[in-house]
Amino acid sequence: MTTALITGATAGIGAAFARRLAADGHNLVLVARDTERLREQAAELHDRHRIEAEVLTADLSTEEGIASVEARLSDPRHPVDLLVNNAGFGNRGQFLEVPMADELTMLKVHCEAVLRLTAAAASAMRERRRGGVVNVASVAAFVPRGTYGASKAWVVQFTQGAARDLAGSGVRMMALCPGFVRTEFHQRAGMDTGNVPGWLWLDADRLVAEAMRDLARGRTLSIPDPRYKALAGLLKLAPRGALSGVTSRTGRKYGPR
Repeated sequence: MTTALITGATAGIGAAFARRLAADGHNLVLVARDTERLREQAAELHDRHRIEAEVLTADLSTEEGIASVEARLSDPRHPVDLLVNNAGFGNRGQFLEVPMADELTMLKVHCEAVLRLTAAAASAMRERRRGGVVNVASVAAFVPRGTYGASKAWVVQFTQGAARDLAGSGVRMMALCPGFVRTEFHQRAGMDTGNVPGWLWLDADRLVAEAMRDLARGRTLSIPDPRYKALAGLLKLAPRGALSGVTSRTGRKYGPR
């Protein structure tokens, strides 16, 4: 039986990945900061799907947290076959309104943790010549959106570059770019989403199902909804100056996951 490790596993997209992978018969390593919530989730998934669900409490904004997950991914006795780098958060406010400490923490979680965990997982997977990594980014990667958008753009570029370097190794790499998803993400950041049209919201379970299909197809970039695929195409054609104006008026107040 294969094993998947999911960061940010207790809510939103991470929890949807956990549900889907458990239903498919994968054992799980669930990573988040809240131990009690992790234990409840692990027990529920074990009881419902009869899989093994391991709990790993780790704060990926700290050196200790990243190192503990690196060690688990590198353990040859308990190999991980799929890594889902999902942990992330948003900051409310425009550039220079957000404390620098919070901006640096975002880079730690969105970039350094993703880099190090991907490297740990892919190195072990390459030796076994099989495995997969899904790095959760955002459609915000395609527009000027300050530190959040920049960090997610880095995730996309890094993942696709690593996928090219690992071609033929048996290790699949994919960046997942969701739009607005009905999760705790915006509430936790204190973001007002009242002006977001209803048609832009996605269901986390459907998003994960499409992402898993794209991973199986060997895609290195997944934008799991026709609406957002069309929007991403338009964003690539729009002048950068026009995009900057739109995001400065609205995108700082709320943004896609």
